[in-house]
Amino acid sequence: MSTFEQKLENYAKLIVEVGANIQKDQTLFISASIETAPLVRMVADKAYTTGARHVIVDWADEELIKIRYKKAPAESFSDFPEWKVMEREKLAEGGAAFVSIVSQSPDLLKGVDPSRIADVQKASGKALSKYRKMMMADQFSWSVVAAPSKAWAAKVFPELEESEQVPALWEAIFKAVRADQEDAVGGWKELDRALIEKADYLTGKAYTKLHYKAPGTDLTIELPKGHLWIGGGSVNVDGNAFMANMPTEEVFTVPHKTGVNGYVKNTKPLSYGGNIIDDFTITFKDGRITEVKAGQGEDVLKHLIDTDEGAKYLGEVALVPHASPISESGLLFYNTLFDENASNHLAIGSAYSFCLEGGKTMSTEELEEHGLNQSITHVDFMIGSEEMDIDGELADGTVEQIFRNGNWAF
Repeated sequence: MSTFEQKLENYAKLIVEVGANIQKDQTLFISASIETAPLVRMVADKAYTTGARHVIVDWADEELIKIRYKKAPAESFSDFPEWKVMEREKLAEGGAAFVSIVSQSPDLLKGVDPSRIADVQKASGKALSKYRKMMMADQFSWSVVAAPSKAWAAKVFPELEESEQVPALWEAIFKAVRADQEDAVGGWKELDRALIEKADYLTGKAYTKLHYKAPGTDLTIELPKGHLWIGGGSVNVDGNAFMANMPTEEVFTVPHKTGVNGYVKNTKPLSYGGNIIDDFTITFKDGRITEVKAGQGEDVLKHLIDTDEGAKYLGEVALVPHASPISESGLLFYNTLFDENASNHLAIGSAYSFCLEGGKTMSTEELEEHGLNQSITHVDFMIGSEEMDIDGELADGTVEQIFRNGNWAF
């Protein structure tokens, strides 16, 4: 893979064949910024070539987003278009695949009233709750990928000349998703196998509790009975495999909602709602967040935790070795899709029902009975480093090493 055009074409092929895994006569729904149009067009071309029936694109523009947040009436931020809800739900029920191409500037909404951002998150979370519940049960294929924008590239590579920033971010993305490899699809199959192997090992152990220790972190997390560790690809209700995140280097499961105690400190900035949240510590008691402190973006973080009652609890526990490719690149992407795959992380909010034995077909009430958190939000934050140790406790009280010095201990 020598030229940019070859890598971009390879990337589009990965998105269609590995990420969404488009089937004949399937509809593909793409969410993307107008800055990513060249990639969107190439993905659409590949999808139709593969056999897609329709490709629908939901375009966004960062300048229009900023204008709205600055000029629209305050009460409008609690609205969410009903037609958008119907579109997502009907397409999902009809077996469409969904691809989100993220490219937003990490500082897009810096200086905007945090209450406006919070109102938008609440409104969209409530309106799309059915769609997101379907997504978290793997009822349809979905994949989140990325493409550079000028503002995002400038944030990642401030030391470069402006003309060099976007190309540099493209190269970093190509490397992270293995699009720079001659046999990129084969590379993803090998990664999938390795992640599934780790996940199966952890599932077989059936740890009852995890204990995290690192500078600024001393946290215990109980795991529900019947929890499953997931890594690599997923399988939708029709039996078709897909890759929810590209890149991915994690294996993850669900915590027991009321079984989290102690405190944890972030190790990478969190880009959320067009703002950066950093240097923060979150304290838990019986699963519930009791205190948050942040050196940057504390108000935004507090608004996130106030989204609903479920936003005061955790919904995901994810393990990523410090020796992962993205971590070893030394780059800080200011984008959760990448930074979470360079670091152990947790997620505030809803739990993935497919991380529980039989969970895909359980009702909300049944999932809650098993200890899975419910919320209209799900936000990952990074906590891993080369100084982190993690132990797992078995049902008989035996303690085993899972991580030492930020990497796998088995």
